[in-house]
Amino acid sequence: MSAAVWILLGAVSVLAIYFVWRWFVLEQAAGAVLLRPAIGFVTNFFDTLGIGSFAPTTAVFKFFRLVPDEQIPGTLNVGHALPTVVQALVFIAVVKVDPTTLITMIAAAVLGAWLGAGVVAKLPRRAIQLGMGFALLVAAVLFVLKNLGRIPGGGEAFALQGSVLAFAIAGNFVLGALMMLGIGLYAPCLILVSLLGMSPLAAFPIMMGSCAFLMPVAGVRFIKARRYDAQAAVGLALGGIPAVLIAALVVKSLPLAWLLWLVVVVVLIAAIMMLWSARRPTVAQAATSPATR
Repeated sequence: MSAAVWILLGAVSVLAIYFVWRWFVLEQAAGAVLLRPAIGFVTNFFDTLGIGSFAPTTAVFKFFRLVPDEQIPGTLNVGHALPTVVQALVFIAVVKVDPTTLITMIAAAVLGAWLGAGVVAKLPRRAIQLGMGFALLVAAVLFVLKNLGRIPGGGEAFALQGSVLAFAIAGNFVLGALMMLGIGLYAPCLILVSLLGMSPLAAFPIMMGSCAFLMPVAGVRFIKARRYDAQAAVGLALGGIPAVLIAALVVKSLPLAWLLWLVVVVVLIAAIMMLWSARRPTVAQAATSPATR
């Protein structure tokens, strides 16, 4: 591995340690009780195999009313951060992507997430519901495109240069910001790099590295703002880390076509539920307004 890759791996490891320390300090001060690993194990296991974890986790949270809607974006970014760091350590070490392409795209996603987290952490409940509802619809469309083989197959490149690299950096900045509303970065990033002629394999260290850096950075903002559910987030982390190791180092691949169609159905239902929840306050307010009394 090149020196730049070793530096990148060292940096994400240091960031993960800092994130754990800050998380522990902030939660100790808040007196939180921590657990709920099963969801983290299942979602991160399939996340490592390429399905993504944000949309399925959101669907579970919504179906079983485990996390208040306005706390779901923060819970996703905080809880899935450490499992994603493990993914990044594995794939950055194994898949050789041009260091300039890898590092600049990761940096752009981190900046987008930092700015996006500051906005999302202050949004009211209904805005979160609307944003996540439409985010889930986008996720469902991406799953359908993937299932039908409509996502570009990509090329053979493991590096980008010039204006193409600049476009990739700008695109990853936007994807990092959108992650704060619950739109997973994996599928859009895979489409982005494939359209630009890169090998789909190159997407794994780029998308996992982007998330490994941006999620701890954004997660600290959500923790400070108390816009996440501590029990659910720690459950995701505790269950997710061993799941990533099993999926990446032991299982490696599975026939997932049937599961992907199931995910489409579940995510669509969750999107409808989220958008319906956003509609209800508006109806209630209209019923009690002076004009309708």
